[in-house]
This record gives sequence, C-alpha cells and structure tokens, in this order.
Amino acid sequence: MKASDLMIRCLEEEGVERIYGVPGEENADFMISLINSHIEFILCRHEQAAAFMADAYGRLTGKAGVCLGTLGPGVTNLLTGIADGNMDRAPVVAIIGQGSTKRLHKESHQIMDSIRMCEPISKWSQTILAAGTITEIVRKAFKIAEEEKPGLTVIELPEDIAKEDVDNKPMTRTTVRRPAADHKAVSLAADLIGEAKNPIILAGNGAIRKRAANQLTKLAHNLGVGVVNTFMGKGAISMDDDHCLYTMGLGQGDYNNLAFDTADLVISCGYDLVEYAPGKWNRTNKEDKKIIHMDFWPAEVDRDYLPDVEIVGDLADGLWQLNKLLEKRHKEKLPLFDIKTRGNLRTQLTEDFAAEKDDQSCPMKPQKILWDVRQVMGPSDILLSDVGAHKMWISRYYQCQEPNTCLISNGFCT
Repeated sequence: MKASDLMIRCLEEEGVERIYGVPGEENADFMISLINSHIEFILCRHEQAAAFMADAYGRLTGKAGVCLGTLGPGVTNLLTGIADGNMDRAPVVAIIGQGSTKRLHKESHQIMDSIRMCEPISKWSQTILAAGTITEIVRKAFKIAEEEKPGLTVIELPEDIAKEDVDNKPMTRTTVRRPAADHKAVSLAADLIGEAKNPIILAGNGAIRKRAANQLTKLAHNLGVGVVNTFMGKGAISMDDDHCLYTMGLGQGDYNNLAFDTADLVISCGYDLVEYAPGKWNRTNKEDKKIIHMDFWPAEVDRDYLPDVEIVGDLADGLWQLNKLLEKRHKEKLPLFDIKTRGNLRTQLTEDFAAEKDDQSCPMKPQKILWDVRQVMGPSDILLSDVGAHKMWISRYYQCQEPNTCLISNGFCT
C-alpha cells in the first residue's frame, strides 16, 4: 500500500474520529487516502483555529485531537495553536506536510526547518524520513501526547515519503497503567494532616483528569476542608458543595487567596505551576506552612513551592490511598478545620457572586451577565472562555458543577 494509506490506517487504529485542518499541495496524498476512511475531515479557515479545535477535543475526551497543516506558512500559522495545546496540557497530535526530502538540504520554495521550530513549543516532534517508520512514529506521537502531563506532538510527512510503497501494519494501541503512589509517602502525608490545624486543598487542572475529582471531593468531606481551584481546575469539586471555596487567581487579596495566608497546610492536588505562580498564594508563613504535593509528576523546583511530602503517581490512586488511610485513623487525630471560618468565607463569596443579579442598568455589568449565563446553563453544558479581561471575570464569577465544563486557556493564555 501507499505510505499515506498506512498513515490513515494508523490513525484509525488510534481511534481518531476527525481531523481539523487546512490542507495544501504537500498533503495531497494524505487527503486522497483519507477519502476511503471513516475519519471525518473538518476544513478550517485558519490553521491556528484547527489546532484550537483539536485542543478542545483533547481536553474534553482525554484522547488526542488531531490537526493538519501544510508546509511553510501552514506550519507558522499552526505555531500559536501548538504552543497553546502544549502549555494547556491538551493531548493533541499535529500532522504537517513538507516538501520532498530531496529539497530539505538546500534553499527551496517554502522549505524551512519546521521540526526545529516546533521542538521548543511541543512535547515531541519528528519527521518521517522512511515509510517503514510510520507505524512507530504515529504510535509514539499518540502515546506521548496522551500520557501525563498531556501535551502536543508533531509529525511531519514529506510529500515523497507519502507516495512510497510500504508493507507494514499499524501498531496496536495499548493502554499504559500509571504507577501507584508510594505507600510511605501517603503515610507521611497523613501524618502531616493529623498535625495540621488549618489545612486547605488546592485543586489544579490535573485534578479534573483521570477520575481524580471524585476522590478529591471525598477527601474534602473526610477532613471538613475547603477546596480552592485554579482557573483550569474548575469543577474539580462542585460549586454546590459546601466545601467548595471557588476559584483563586483574580487578585492576591481576594477572599479565597487570603485563606492561604492563614493555612498551616496546603494539600496540592494536580496543581500545575504553569497556571498560577505559587508566590502569589504562598505569601506568608512560608517556613511554618507545610505543603503536600499530589500529582502525576514530581513538583517543579520553585523557591515558593517546596513540598514537605510528594505523592507522585496516579492522582486518583494517591487520593484513594490517602482517603483509605485517614478513614482507618481515629477521628481525633484528624485536623479540626474551623467549619465556621470556611462557612463564612463561602458565604462572603456566594453573596458577592449574587450581588448584581437583579441589576438592570445598561451597559450590563459582567457580574450580571455571568449570573444569567450560569442560570440558563445546565450542569454538563460547556462554556468556552477566550483570554483577556473577560477571562478574569469568568474565572471569578462563573462556577462549575462538573469538571471540563468551563474551558479556559490559562497555560499559554492564547
């Protein structure tokens, strides 16, 4: 079969449902091979939009979204979308066309080193230089894009390679189980919780992935602890839950940010420094404030984020282990969080959200608009936020009942 036919079969094996893109001459063989596939092609008006669409697909499904562009200006148009998908932790595979490999070593029409451009802003980038490597490269691109932390990978297919004959078969898609958290680390975390007087939970964008939200909510209930989420962590705990203290990040002096000033223990779940610098919430009592880091990866090195315990591995499993261990311990060993203080903080925030709901002035106030939007949106309905000043209003005044129902670009902020 032709190499481009094999590539389409590899995409089918990966479960690809649709491709978003803007094809060019160098994608011609790929597009012809796509005709006989069940994969739907969504023609976009701009490559950047194609990457954004694949980004949203990846974030909502957990499966890699796929976008397509051609060489030269097609690639440069994709660059912002590539960086956005990678920094927002969205699983995406970008397929780009390229001229013949016989032209890559010299000055030639529209030829540029696309892979070198993509490498600093992607999770992994690779040119297919031999048709026989297609199956391995496609499998690796999807595996890297979807494993924690998710990100964007790039495959470049030169036009002459796409025409070659090949006799390979697609590699079987496999599921990799993430490692379980270390039991000793979980035990040390439970000890810290037992010694704390005023803990708080910080839920980042990792907490809305891989079934972690249910275990996080259970932890909050077990401890009577409030949960503050980041912009991209909205829905990690339902807005209707009494333990929800809403979203941090609007201003360092906001109510829920101030809650971190008085906390003696921060339980960080899926927190990603790319979203919100720790120096903005870890401002006071740094030497006395303990931090438990729970995530798929070890903590980033930052002078304002120095965890006392790191529970590294599958986040849902780590939370499950911690919940089980805490449930076995006597209640008197658990921290007695000040329920009244948490209730007062939640009440202040809730009253602030509703303060302008009956306002009929014109122009309409952002608070009023977002109140009305929330009233007509169902629990599973999705709000997409562009970036700018309105993103700050949405993060502060639009709350969620379920994960992935408010998509905000808060990594690259495109």
